[in-house]
Amino acid sequence: MLDNRTVQRYKCADFERKSRKYPGSFELAAHFVDEKRHTAKEISSMTLYYYAAIIVIVSQLLFLFQSFRNYRYFLQKHGKERWWQDPRVAIIVPCKGLDPDFDKNIASLFNQDYEKHVLWFVVAEDSDPAYAELCKLKDRLTKSSRAQDVRILVAGQARSCSQKIHNQLHAYNRIGEDIDILAFADSDVCVRTDWLRHLVWPLRDYRYGAAGGYRWFIPKKNNLATLALSSINAKVAQQLGNTRFNHAWGGSMAIRVDVFRKVGLDKIWPKVLSDDLSLTYAVKKAGMKLAYVPACLVATYESTTWPNLFEFARRQFLITRIYRPWTWFVGLCSSLYSLLCLWLTAALAVYAAAIADKRLAFFVAVPVVFLLCETGKALLRQEMIAKLLEHDRHNLKWARLADIYLSWLWPLLMFILIASSAFGRTICWRGICYRLLSPTETIIVPSKPKQ
Repeated sequence: MLDNRTVQRYKCADFERKSRKYPGSFELAAHFVDEKRHTAKEISSMTLYYYAAIIVIVSQLLFLFQSFRNYRYFLQKHGKERWWQDPRVAIIVPCKGLDPDFDKNIASLFNQDYEKHVLWFVVAEDSDPAYAELCKLKDRLTKSSRAQDVRILVAGQARSCSQKIHNQLHAYNRIGEDIDILAFADSDVCVRTDWLRHLVWPLRDYRYGAAGGYRWFIPKKNNLATLALSSINAKVAQQLGNTRFNHAWGGSMAIRVDVFRKVGLDKIWPKVLSDDLSLTYAVKKAGMKLAYVPACLVATYESTTWPNLFEFARRQFLITRIYRPWTWFVGLCSSLYSLLCLWLTAALAVYAAAIADKRLAFFVAVPVVFLLCETGKALLRQEMIAKLLEHDRHNLKWARLADIYLSWLWPLLMFILIASSAFGRTICWRGICYRLLSPTETIIVPSKPKQ
């Protein structure tokens, strides 16, 4: 009985004899086997790419369909008249510093055509530049306003939450028993005269715990950084509609007082940084819905630089990472998906063209379909905002062109901005630094004394 080593030695010797007898035959066979394996690997790789390409194309078409549904929802809702004016509403506007178009924004809040409401502005200190300006506007606009009470409150410095929330709670603690709804607005937004009527309308239905709109950045300066800010914000605004994924935005939102107390926001807010994300979480946890109101999509007039854009975006995404980590992760994956689907497939198409691959048409089709869908979504959202903010149509000309024709660039920028918020827990917001320990705990970082 021969052992294995002896058998292997005989096989090798036999292979050498046959190789000398038939020179080149075994090399040819080996080459044929290698080529066959290479072809099998290539077919397998192409099969995977076919499946991936189909998934990309179908998903993009579905996203385009969802954007169209949100567009139709906007058309159905934004122009309707809303005349429910039974509840008494307190409009609370936290202020710090003078925003661009401050007088115009504040005047739009004085001009609401809702009868039963009070209008309260809140600053941290009477030394804030906003305080003196608010006093002037109050003296000038109160007589022509339908607000039954106009106040300018001084809240003092925050201790354990953001200054914005501290100001809001200061006003909340002073409302009377006759107030049914709290409406919140930022000082950097310009609203329609029927903004409040539309904002409170969904709250007739007790399935909705809160209602709100969103912002749309209108460039005051058409530099690339400002156009990028407007385009990226527009992509986020387009996701809102008749969907369970809606979220509140603190610059344009309303909640019933009884719901505010029921979900415990009067106890949650004294410890947190974000008013809207904490409100969204509390309302949904209580089993209620958030209504998105297209007519409450408000204009924010802004110009920015690249450093300011990165600071703003990192702050927004970092807050989201702390308060809604799953939402942040989905946003990161979504931006990475868009980046790979467009740029990677485009690179493969270029390579296929360079080697004259017979499947070039298929390689080209994937990035082209992706880009067409992205352009289609940009056209829908720009058409939507042109209908809502007709008086600002001329100010949105360059932002519209940038959103549509640079739709290939924004996925890359969006990924960079979201990724920049992956680390750290400290942000600076309107001159105050905060450290976010958890969704329910915030520390104000003491400022360094000037030397």
